[in-house]
Amino acid sequence: MAMLALLMLATPALAKGKKKAKPATNTTATANPSTASPATPSNGTAQALNSDKAAVGAGTAGTSGPAQAKPVAGLESVLDQLDQAAATFRSAEADFVWEQYQKVVDEKDVQKGTAFFVRHEKDTHMAADITEPEKKVLLFSDGKIRFYQPRIDQVTEYDTGAKKEEVESFLVLGFGGRGHDLQKSFTVKLDGFETIDGVKTAKLELQPKSDKVRNMFDHIVIWTDPTRAISLKQQAFEPSGDFRTAIYTNIRMNGKIPDDTFKLKTTSKTKTVRPQ
Repeated sequence: MAMLALLMLATPALAKGKKKAKPATNTTATANPSTASPATPSNGTAQALNSDKAAVGAGTAGTSGPAQAKPVAGLESVLDQLDQAAATFRSAEADFVWEQYQKVVDEKDVQKGTAFFVRHEKDTHMAADITEPEKKVLLFSDGKIRFYQPRIDQVTEYDTGAKKEEVESFLVLGFGGRGHDLQKSFTVKLDGFETIDGVKTAKLELQPKSDKVRNMFDHIVIWTDPTRAISLKQQAFEPSGDFRTAIYTNIRMNGKIPDDTFKLKTTSKTKTVRPQ
């Protein structure tokens, strides 16, 4: 499933290649990736990462392990809200922090920047302007992924082809999508509600239906505001124990996003590579 792997291309660890494990004496094992902290988050994201869980209901009180799913009506209500909000979604702009945790070396890579999502007639375009630790730009539009690295003045371009919808479902996951459309690609479970940055979010656990996709992502968790069809937090877990956390803050809805946001500002010497 090489195409899905490209969706994480902008992550420093993957752009540079997987790191080798440290010697056993220096390696700190993480028993459970779902609960392990990839490291103390930056002050700017501490509030989002340390969200306050709200009670799911008496049916889950006293249980151990993952929270039990609420009745189907609860999930249906969230999906219906997402459907309604998606109908009026036009665009979103948000500051982000992306953290990629690598279990084998117990380390994380952190990137910061601004993400843009714009609904078009048939699809949603996405742009990520990465500003830290170094400038990079990731674009998804017109069925193509473009990844620009100014430091080496190179654009890596991938034509998603027949996998366009599959790629889009990951790159724009949680921004402007209909709730019931999630069930086309995932088994969806409502795992309660949590408050993030003062916003009540529904915590949805997504298990890919495709075996090929599950080989890359065992499961994905999104904390969504169903009244706006946006995500405030996402986590994607790999079978290896590695996982990625995305935190979105200062979210601006349905504003005008300049057209040149989706145009790479390259130079006359920029090299373009198109891996097969």
